[in-house]
Amino acid sequence: VQLQASGGGLVQTGGSLRLSCRASGSIANTHVMGWYRQAPGNQRELVATITRDGRTNYADSVKGRFTISRDNANNMVYLQMNILKADDTAVYYCNAKPSPWSISYWGQGTQVTVSS
Repeated sequence: VQLQASGGGLVQTGGSLRLSCRASGSIANTHVMGWYRQAPGNQRELVATITRDGRTNYADSVKGRFTISRDNANNMVYLQMNILKADDTAVYYCNAKPSPWSISYWGQGTQVTVSS
């Protein structure tokens, strides 16, 4: 599985961005798709995940501001980010875990910078 993330950029505090992740193959049966982020000097952390049947999970820091969604027909996963804060500045990575027992696959990352 190859993942291509896009949509990052520079935005002011309070603004919005929509990240997109295109998978090279079908994601319809993929166990979990997700977004993670890594800020300089920090470990990579979970932002949001969505299961094959549409159940979502969010980090406490983004609940109510970010929304993850998936379009199985077009092999896409999205992360709508609203009310962005400076602490959201990081490289955002798309992740795919085809089954509970498989390894995870990572995209190349897209930079999100929120200026105050």
